[in-house]
Amino acid sequence: MSGKTVAPELLTADENVKYDALIVGCGVIGPCIATALARKGKKVLIVEKEWTFPERIVGELMQPGGVRALKSLGMVQAFNNIDAYPVTGYTVIYNGEEVDIPYPYKADSAPVEKLEGIVKDGNDKVLDDANIKIKDFEDDERERGIAFVHGKFLQNLRKIVADEPNVTRLQGTVIEIMKDDKNEVYGAKVDIPTRGKVVFKANLTFVCDGIFSRFRTELHPDHQSRVDSSFIGMALYNADMPAPKHGHVILGNNHLPIICYQISPEEVRLLCAYNSAKLPSDIKGWMTKEVQPFIPKKLRPSFDAALAEGKFKSMPNSYLPAIPNQITGLCVIGDALNQRHPLTGGGMTVGLQDVVLLMKKISDLDFNDRELVLDEILDFNYEKKDYGVVINVLSIALYALFAANTPELKVLQKGCFKYFQRGGDSIAVPARFLAGVLPKPLVLTRVFFAVAFYACYINIQEQGLVGFFQAFSILITAFKVFTPFLYEEMFS
Repeated sequence: MSGKTVAPELLTADENVKYDALIVGCGVIGPCIATALARKGKKVLIVEKEWTFPERIVGELMQPGGVRALKSLGMVQAFNNIDAYPVTGYTVIYNGEEVDIPYPYKADSAPVEKLEGIVKDGNDKVLDDANIKIKDFEDDERERGIAFVHGKFLQNLRKIVADEPNVTRLQGTVIEIMKDDKNEVYGAKVDIPTRGKVVFKANLTFVCDGIFSRFRTELHPDHQSRVDSSFIGMALYNADMPAPKHGHVILGNNHLPIICYQISPEEVRLLCAYNSAKLPSDIKGWMTKEVQPFIPKKLRPSFDAALAEGKFKSMPNSYLPAIPNQITGLCVIGDALNQRHPLTGGGMTVGLQDVVLLMKKISDLDFNDRELVLDEILDFNYEKKDYGVVINVLSIALYALFAANTPELKVLQKGCFKYFQRGGDSIAVPARFLAGVLPKPLVLTRVFFAVAFYACYINIQEQGLVGFFQAFSILITAFKVFTPFLYEEMFS
């Protein structure tokens, strides 16, 4: 615990109550599950180690698919009054050349589904504030994303959950998931300030304690994330963005991907990829040599000021394919269950779409019927695959191309950018994948290999016969980048 004073109402949860649901973690996913179930009349206990303002450098840009999910859950007003900044698409910069990728048209996707009993009184629509306008999010013909300071957004979600009378909040450290002699989960043991270790019982326990989950291995001992790279981040202030209201992906032959997007009117988040879980010993020196020369001219003044200040944060980039929830009384969800590379900003979208699907399947059930609930959770494990596979595999494949470290990958990187430059469907379809609104793995496969063949075509045009003979190794590389992850996501 932090040693800070804890509000009394966060310490008084009654261990004599059997809750319908016990939720471990109040990050992005936990409050959404708690609120949805509470609105359906369920008694919910949500446990969080620390309810004060969290500091993170990822989870700050939500794709349109995530925005749509929050609308379905009646929690989209969590964006309001936190200086959140609208996002209308991406700009990809490759060796100084730019191509814009606007978000897709709403007409190309199904209407946002309003979950009955969860959406009410207009809570599926944003409110007007200094940066967010109803006409942009509700009436514009294109989808919108949103960027924000992570902690401010999270505190808004927590305010929403605190207003639900069927939710009991508890501050404490969950130290054990409780199981009976049949290996069925019946609650959790929590270490609470001033009270010690207390067991709370519930019909269904949700584990959503994020990327560093302590309890994901309850599903299987080998359910552990892999970390092969990192992001090193900085805050830029009063930056002159090359394309306002766009996320930016800066690529080149001689550097790893650099990402930046505006998270408030004054602040821009800049993330620099680093191809190792172990950070460089001299981060400032590495940034000066490997990042600074490739920052667009407009961003250099704010970048140089931030570099001189030397305030860096880092985050490991983890990968973890989902496995089925097969234990009675347990549901692992969010980043505790499933992780992908954060390059494409798809984590919150997958997690929130999981919540929407799960609520459709179980929120009206009697949680006392634990076997029926487990059956629906098993169905959920398979129905979630289409959108999860697309978003997860896209993140891994794009990172491999954008962080190209072999001649073949560099050809694919260039071919990908040239493919975007064609415009039309060559931008529109990838934009739908990126936005999280086209859950079709076979279409993703077709587009990825269309990019690979186009990269070979461009290379043959430039290299002639040499390029023709290189085509085979380029296609083999594309196959190795894409298909193992597709298989792992589809059949894990």
